[in-house]
Amino acid sequence: MYDFSLPLRKAVWGCGLLLLSVFPVSSQTQSPPRPAIQLPVPPKASEVDPVGLRTTYLLGPGDQIQIQVLNVPEISEKSIRLDPAGDINLPMVGRLHAAGLTAEQVELELGKRLKVYLEQPDVAVSVAEFHSQPVSVIGEVAQPGIHQVESGKTLIEILSTVGGLKPEAGPTLRITRRIESAGRIPLPSATDDPTGKYSIAEVDIRPLVEGRTPEKNVYVRAYDVISVPRAQIIYVIGDVGKVGPLVLNEGHSMSILQAVSSSGGVLPTAAAKHTLILRPIMGGPKRAELPVDLKKILSGKANDVPLLAGDILFVPDSTGKRARARAVEVAIQMGTLAGTYSVLR
Repeated sequence: MYDFSLPLRKAVWGCGLLLLSVFPVSSQTQSPPRPAIQLPVPPKASEVDPVGLRTTYLLGPGDQIQIQVLNVPEISEKSIRLDPAGDINLPMVGRLHAAGLTAEQVELELGKRLKVYLEQPDVAVSVAEFHSQPVSVIGEVAQPGIHQVESGKTLIEILSTVGGLKPEAGPTLRITRRIESAGRIPLPSATDDPTGKYSIAEVDIRPLVEGRTPEKNVYVRAYDVISVPRAQIIYVIGDVGKVGPLVLNEGHSMSILQAVSSSGGVLPTAAAKHTLILRPIMGGPKRAELPVDLKKILSGKANDVPLLAGDILFVPDSTGKRARARAVEVAIQMGTLAGTYSVLR
């Protein structure tokens, strides 16, 4: 009788060999690999504070700092605000007077205190909010006053914060900085004041706001004073389309042709060839009278003449009495010229 179990046993044996070839059995039991444990790593100082405030900004009451300590969840990822006394209070550390210290110095002090619990404490401290140290913005801005530094604002950002510049703002602004607390202003034009305590730099406004001098868009530090002086002014009076002051936004001078053009041009009744420049005389209320032939300048037969800050361009009428009467009227309206210049007497 035929044994049917023999081919069955061979088939089972063959399947076993096939399974062994596909899934080999190791001599040691293998457990699935464990996922790597990712420990929180405090960020580098350059990542927390790209502008270097950790080493220069002195903390004060109301400021908020961010603390990270590796393997210490009781402290790590904590945002702590300095109390009115300038202190912080932390688990394992206790009370620490942080006012007057930089973030880096607080970091070092926390590291010293945590050595009681950790062999090598890994601590990172950054400034999250600034509330204690002001920046003063004065002069021809929309909202002059004292403003708080936040997250290392740049010069342009501070100007935006105060509402921008007034139309009468001058062509330059000045930054004054305490050298002891914030170092010198990082601009080639910066100079020290006679006492050696302050760094001072002037920045041309128009190229800055137009983005043509980004290297001058420096970071503003606590206690900086930003002053925007009023622009210098010239006056155009007499037989022109629009009498009054003109702001020297681009510098300290303006040509006669620019001034006349900005004032609506000369009127048909003007005695342009008898135009006068009334220029202040240093140390007194009087003004020098400089005659110019505006008619020749307008026709291109004479060179244009620059007007300096404080100059008055007087374009008389063809009838002297009308010219003087109108000049006196304008002078009274301006509130600065009446009874001062010999041409008006």
